[in-house]
Amino acid sequence: MQIQGQLQHLLEEEVTTFLGRARHERRDTVSPVDPLPGSRNGYGKPRAFSMLSGTVTVRRPRVRDLTDRFVSKVLPLFTRRTQEVGTLLPELYLHGLSSGDFELALRGLLGEGAPLSASSIQRLKARFEREYETWTTRDLSTLEVVYWWADGLYVKAGIADRKSALLTIVGALTTGEKIVLVCESGERESKDSWLTVLRSLRDRGLKFPRLTVADGHLGIWAALGELHPAGAEQRCWNHKLANVLNALPRKTQPEATELLKAIPYADTQAECERQRDAFVRRYRKTDPKAVETLLRDWDRMVTFYAFPTAHWIHLRTTNIVESPFSAVRLRTDASRRYKRVEGAQAIIWKMLRVAEQAWRKLNAPELLPLVASGTLFKDGTMSGSGSVKFNGNSQPERTAA
Repeated sequence: MQIQGQLQHLLEEEVTTFLGRARHERRDTVSPVDPLPGSRNGYGKPRAFSMLSGTVTVRRPRVRDLTDRFVSKVLPLFTRRTQEVGTLLPELYLHGLSSGDFELALRGLLGEGAPLSASSIQRLKARFEREYETWTTRDLSTLEVVYWWADGLYVKAGIADRKSALLTIVGALTTGEKIVLVCESGERESKDSWLTVLRSLRDRGLKFPRLTVADGHLGIWAALGELHPAGAEQRCWNHKLANVLNALPRKTQPEATELLKAIPYADTQAECERQRDAFVRRYRKTDPKAVETLLRDWDRMVTFYAFPTAHWIHLRTTNIVESPFSAVRLRTDASRRYKRVEGAQAIIWKMLRVAEQAWRKLNAPELLPLVASGTLFKDGTMSGSGSVKFNGNSQPERTAA
């Protein structure tokens, strides 16, 4: 577990700071001439800590040949703060931030009495940077992704007034597990930015999934149209309904909300479109802009009906990405402007990776291999075998078995 490794590494750094020398470094080779006596002496018994993301086990490094017994300051702090560690630990992964910001994050986790030196902070920071670099260049050819959800989070970073977009994709594997596939900075969710992200995934061996779920930003759809035209596309209903309501007068919104919310929860595509038509008739004359907004890009709104009913709850919206983003926004909104986009990118990446450990599997994971193989579903029910292709409007068409 990554958190477990980080806690263990902090304990090792505490001893390095205490003794004034790294592991395997002799006393007579370090400055000052008469360094603190003592040497490493293995480890104590494993200690378990219950945290928000699960239980981790670490071993306290032991030190011998001391006048007074070495007592770890980190372990008692973690004993008191295990509920906080699960949410604060991502703050350790501030790859692009200054040393001062990095130290501030560590002290926020460990307390003002934490044994942190400038050299230990630099060593930790360098280690985190290597970990992120490894993650962004890892081979993806063994992953079998069935669905993925794409979104962008805007953060304040750098000296420019404009915000930067962090382009994020979460994928669902044939096992039902959800994983973070990418979290990279881009130019306001443009086509070129998404092309860069998608090409990187493709070049590292990832096979693109059956279905993409995203909001209405044109950049992602344009990029997919160029690199993955055969894939199905589903727009987020939460974003669609919000856009429709924004086009209505405030006094009209309560009634319209009830009508709109029922549309994507219809049992069949035909019933969904019947409810859509009822809304159109109700507001066509008084609020044509709202009607136009609802009808825009309609083919991408009902693609989920061509997939298993048990998966609809996951496919109607980008909530799978939006939910962890909510916690991220609490952190980014409360912060001052980040010095570098890379710093914000690293924080958000690690927060998503930590959150990933607690994500539950998709409903009915046993159906995912069928979806991946191209089995045809109509109104959520399997209706035959064979492959499925999608026309230019991302609507499914059955081919011969």
